[in-house]
Amino acid sequence: MEKYIIKLVGTYLNILSYVSPDYAANKALHLFSKPRKGKLTSKHDAFLNTAKKEFLRYDDLRIATYHWKGDKATILLVHGWESNSARWKRKIDTFVEEGFNVIALDAPAHGASGSKFFNALLYAEFINVVSKKHQPQIVIGHSVGGMALVFYQQKYQLDSIQKMVLLGAPSEFEGVLKNYINLLGYNKNIEKGLNRVIINRFGAAPTEFSTSKFAKDISAKGLIIHDMKDPIIPFSDAKLIKLNLRNSRLISTKGLGHSLNNTKVTKSIVDFIKS
Repeated sequence: MEKYIIKLVGTYLNILSYVSPDYAANKALHLFSKPRKGKLTSKHDAFLNTAKKEFLRYDDLRIATYHWKGDKATILLVHGWESNSARWKRKIDTFVEEGFNVIALDAPAHGASGSKFFNALLYAEFINVVSKKHQPQIVIGHSVGGMALVFYQQKYQLDSIQKMVLLGAPSEFEGVLKNYINLLGYNKNIEKGLNRVIINRFGAAPTEFSTSKFAKDISAKGLIIHDMKDPIIPFSDAKLIKLNLRNSRLISTKGLGHSLNNTKVTKSIVDFIKS
């Protein structure tokens, strides 16, 4: 049923693009930027209530943060698309047991944070607000959260950040956008229109927003973990990032999927932090 609805939406916007291509492209970007999932459930709340909650602000948007206090280095956790801070539960349990000071934030339009829409550039600004307050030594991002982390650090160059962990992170925004275009079955009118709209709204073409390119300006020690059969973000993206993130190491996994929510992954991260 969901696949049928997706194709129906794509067909509707394709038809609309022949009448009003810019309007159809704006509608397509609206859909791309609006998560369907990621809000908190009672199960999520039960875990997140074990943390100290605080709301920070970026412009008129609230940023939900969660703090598990510890005496060791501060770790900042940045989740991915259609998720929230509760996705880190297993890793947080381990980090807290190890004595680390752990901070997590909800992305724009996710969890308990504000905004009706999401993009990695706005997420980077949320990360900046939280990082200025907590001055993390280690930052860990999953999926598009990893992309947003790189965008953030490339722009702001926070001195406290010593180590960066990227889990299943995409390299090229252009590739993410192309996957969306293929999923909806959009025609060339909408594809070209999306490029125009993105340039007008963000000041650069989709090809300019690249994790691997931005990583060239980051000096923090890096750990990249990516599953070789990741069905969402191809393993080739991890290799591209590895080429440009100086002083980084790539760990490939098999059978862990995109979530990488596994004790072996957590152990690799802890070993990296302690090294």
